[in-house]
Amino acid sequence: MPALLDARDLTFGYESTVPLLDQWSASFNAGEVVAITGPSGRGKSTLLYLLGLMLAPAAGQVLLDGEPVQSLPDRARARLRARQFGFVFQDAALDATRTVLDNVLETALYRGESRSEAVPVAEGLLERFGVQLRSEAKPGQVSGGQAQRIALCRALLGTPRILLADEPTGNLDPASSDVVVDAFHEHADSGATVIVVTHDPVLVERCDRSITL
Repeated sequence: MPALLDARDLTFGYESTVPLLDQWSASFNAGEVVAITGPSGRGKSTLLYLLGLMLAPAAGQVLLDGEPVQSLPDRARARLRARQFGFVFQDAALDATRTVLDNVLETALYRGESRSEAVPVAEGLLERFGVQLRSEAKPGQVSGGQAQRIALCRALLGTPRILLADEPTGNLDPASSDVVVDAFHEHADSGATVIVVTHDPVLVERCDRSITL
């Protein structure tokens, strides 16, 4: 049985610089939470963008269920991102012009789901992560920690098979971090794979395994 997500001999660099990644390979299985660690500037965030089909490698393959997907047309990759992947970006990447609730519902629109059906799911996630009272607020009215939890709600809304998170606990207090890490493991237990980029040794310790770049 193939891994849920595979990277095979990925090579990538910006312009003419020395490649950040040079024939890098790893496999990620359903049911596990994997930490990606390493020094700043080593390419950890870039790796997430490659695994999440937001960047194309110069060489190598990204395989989903054993099938290469890195060279699919833009529309096909966008469809896969909407339906199979969830993303938690380092800066939360919330739309400052929309409410918290609408930010969470954003991915449902990409999947063509009914807003009326998605709203109660989104509200349940906001309540679970302690930001339900801010659903009518704008991102500029919430703290950095709240924004990160809102971004996690958005990522989990579509129950993605692959959850990619970049420094997900960087703005969180220890209690909030525990809630987020518990959510990662619960999501993995449902049959997903969770990949987190982190410098947080506590988070690394709670992952099933770690890979150092």
